[in-house]
Amino acid sequence: MSQINEKIRNIAIIAHVDHGKTTLVDGLLWQAGTFRQNQQIAERAMDSLDVERERGITLVAKNASISYKGVKINIVDTPGHADFGGEVERGLEMVDGALLLVDAAEGPLPQTRFVLKHALERDLKIILVINKIDRPDARIKEVIDETYGLFLDLDAKDHQIEFPIVYTNARKRVAVKDPDEKDSGKDLTLLFDTIIETIPGPQIQDDSLKMLITNTSYSDYLGRLAIGKLFSGRLKIGDKIVLCQEQGVSPETKITALFAYEGLKTVPAEEAVAGDIAIVAGIEELKIGDTVCQAGKPNPLKRIHVEQPTISIEMLVNSSPTAGKDGNRLTSRVLWDRIEKELRTNVSLHAERGQTSDTIILRGRGELQFAVLAEQMRREGYEFMLGRPKVITREENGQLEEPLEHVVMDIPDNCVGAVTEKLGIRKGEMTNLQKMGTDRVRVEFDIPSRGLIGFRAQFLNDTRGLGLMSSYFNGYIPHKGHIVDRVNGAIVADRPGRTTPYAIFNLEDRGKMIVKEGTDVYEGMIVGEHNRPNDVNVDITREKKLTNIRAAGSDENIILTPVPVLTLEWCIAWIADDEVVEVTPNFLRIRKRTLEGNKRSIIRTPKDEKK
Repeated sequence: MSQINEKIRNIAIIAHVDHGKTTLVDGLLWQAGTFRQNQQIAERAMDSLDVERERGITLVAKNASISYKGVKINIVDTPGHADFGGEVERGLEMVDGALLLVDAAEGPLPQTRFVLKHALERDLKIILVINKIDRPDARIKEVIDETYGLFLDLDAKDHQIEFPIVYTNARKRVAVKDPDEKDSGKDLTLLFDTIIETIPGPQIQDDSLKMLITNTSYSDYLGRLAIGKLFSGRLKIGDKIVLCQEQGVSPETKITALFAYEGLKTVPAEEAVAGDIAIVAGIEELKIGDTVCQAGKPNPLKRIHVEQPTISIEMLVNSSPTAGKDGNRLTSRVLWDRIEKELRTNVSLHAERGQTSDTIILRGRGELQFAVLAEQMRREGYEFMLGRPKVITREENGQLEEPLEHVVMDIPDNCVGAVTEKLGIRKGEMTNLQKMGTDRVRVEFDIPSRGLIGFRAQFLNDTRGLGLMSSYFNGYIPHKGHIVDRVNGAIVADRPGRTTPYAIFNLEDRGKMIVKEGTDVYEGMIVGEHNRPNDVNVDITREKKLTNIRAAGSDENIILTPVPVLTLEWCIAWIADDEVVEVTPNFLRIRKRTLEGNKRSIIRTPKDEKK
């Protein structure tokens, strides 16, 4: 028999990247009195990681808690990107309802669909929040129709489609019932009241203690911390508990500390009751998905299910001539320890040892997930190398299958031809094309996951930075055969030294350079993209010979083409199978796996063509 705790509301916020989710949470926290009026708080307070602030997206599910009219509202801020689906899936395990936040101009996009699908499967109560109603290009009625269409596409039940709608301007922290009265709103009271009225309190099972661990943390003073929702029972400091794990039940242990969320902070708590989200210390060997139970009464909850990885990447020990000059953590043991630490909190990431002792194989949901992990590790002082991402295929009824992505792009209408051509080469099939406003078009494609590796940078170039692209996993299809990816070869340094303006200037007609003058290079390091299919070895350290003979034009200034700043995502997507990205705290370099020029071929031939 179950009851409902009316003093608690557990909600998640579902939104596509950059639709204003974290800004809205800021507004809720301010109105609830979480911050003092004179307190200095950075914008997007929930995005606490440096990487999140720089990229402007939420990467890790986080919790906050606010009180309104005597009701405690626990908020789970979920990532909006499908690459971090594991964060989404475990976050939804803790909540009973969700705010579906949609941009008033862009409407529901693929990541919105990805998270909403999981929310509807769990039969969560939904409140539709149309944000950014002050945008000059807002098309609110069409966006609401598109949202209803999305619910129908996801086979929502009748009671799930009957959701309330609130219109907000998250930056001004106002919510209104009618978008035509957007200037009449004063605060977010309407949204608070809608949450209390629509989202039910958590159901409490009439049973002994059961707490599902959905996240973990670490304290230098208390050790491992388990974060999760209590589905039944109570929890106090000193209680004796056991942990129901995949392999069985752990030995009995004791709760040494108990915390609850208050705003963005954690505060000591005397007791945690069923329906609440708590932080517990005293359990050392724990994993996400384990159940905390009362000693002597093990009764595990259903483990968190996460969709399987679709892409893998190699992480290798840095074997370049520059190894150890920048970072201080570069041995295989140190790298494996860091990856094991990541696996404790990242349920959608898998890892295993490679065929050699200096290789780790990572499996995840997308390039961005690997790039973010690598960025965090390099900031911690790690050095390593990354190979080219590869899709994870499977054998089904004797047929080789590969993952399929559904891609949605909002692009200027004069870019449709270029984008369609590029995706057609990559085995993409158009499924929808519709007009969005006066000069923009929404195009949808089904394309093998392999076809998207390296496409995002090309997409931004083709749309001159004005295009929006997002995708989600859409099942498996029969293998499509070879896909042309990078048609250009590499310009490779043939000796160690420092690049000179004179050498770069004379090599610019060979292709695009990716290193500046004064950069230290070594043999086998890639310094540019060749404008032909073959690789070419060059001396990029050559200096101009001094003579006592003067000629017309010999002393003119050398003007070099500006070199773009390398990013991890671009490097990972650009490299070929015989190349790796060298990642150190301060440098990104691209190099050949085999450095010596006389030991490698200079022609890049795809494996499919070799056969």
